[in-house]
Amino acid sequence: MLNPQYKIVLASGSPRRKELLAGLGLQFEIRLLPDIDESYPEGLSGEAIACAISKKKAAAYRPTLAPDELIITADTIVYLDGEVLGKPHDEAEAHKMLRKLSGRTHQVITGVTLLTKDLEHTFDCVSNVTFANLTDKEIDYYIENYKPNDKAGAYGIQEWIGYIGVESIEGSYFNVMGLPVQRLYQTLKQFNLI
Repeated sequence: MLNPQYKIVLASGSPRRKELLAGLGLQFEIRLLPDIDESYPEGLSGEAIACAISKKKAAAYRPTLAPDELIITADTIVYLDGEVLGKPHDEAEAHKMLRKLSGRTHQVITGVTLLTKDLEHTFDCVSNVTFANLTDKEIDYYIENYKPNDKAGAYGIQEWIGYIGVESIEGSYFNVMGLPVQRLYQTLKQFNLI
């Protein structure tokens, strides 16, 4: 059985991250802080953006860190042609994002930060996702029935749109869901945290 050296804290309100971390067989608690600034410096791209936001989240949680705790923060972005497709503000923006992704390959990039009193380590994971051509009818059906406004790029790969739209993935499927758990597990082992 896994023997964590720290009390693990997942600093995320994402139900998908909670489910994925639980899948590793680790005991953890959820801790949420309101209104964390997720802006990042201009001029960053891809992996650097996801890592910068993950580090910023970790810095916000540092004052809450107990000596025996490990805080895990993460940020996932959908990246297409140098543009970050964040969480859509409404159905029209969700439709526009999915139209952009249709028939194209994009990157899903997650930055993850591990924070203890003695360690701060950030890593990134990149998956390439290729979508089939989506019709407006398919996009509208998905938005209407799955309400993807809480998801980067306006989609959840584990939902209907992933079933019918994703032609291929190069890299971690779980990363596309929001947490690269295999890489996280290996990193926890690398630093003797489990």
